Amino acid sequence: MTVEFSLAPEFVRDCIEVADWPLCKVLLMNDSQYPWFILVPRQAGLKESIDLSDDDQILLMKESAKLSRLLQSIFNPDKLNVAALGNMVPQLHIHHIARFKTDVAWPAPVWGKFSAVPYSDAQITLLKEHF
Repeated sequence: MTVEFSLAPEFVRDCIEVADWPLCKVLLMNDSQYPWFILVPRQAGLKESIDLSDDDQILLMKESAKLSRLLQSIFNPDKLNVAALGNMVPQLHIHHIARFKTDVAWPAPVWGKFSAVPYSDAQITLLKEHF
């Protein structure tokens, strides 16, 4: 029996789907305090990048670099935080967060620091145009 890809429930609850790239689904964390995107490879049962084929590991890194360059271009952040943690959501994913010295959590991590401030429909539409 083949298991089909689906997003972890936490992603469905907390994120907005922005795009589908060749390997990954591009998600936007629905918290307008930080430009926070997540890449999730569209393959079932992945926990670690080493669970991908060699070719898909390379493609994941290329898509991560593409997303990083987009965030640099769109937001011009003071720092990009790129991390694959997966302690709370075991499904393989990579966070890409544009951080600013002026953001509410700087310099601390963004996780659980403040309640999320959802994006407006207009903000979501504008962001999706870049992808």
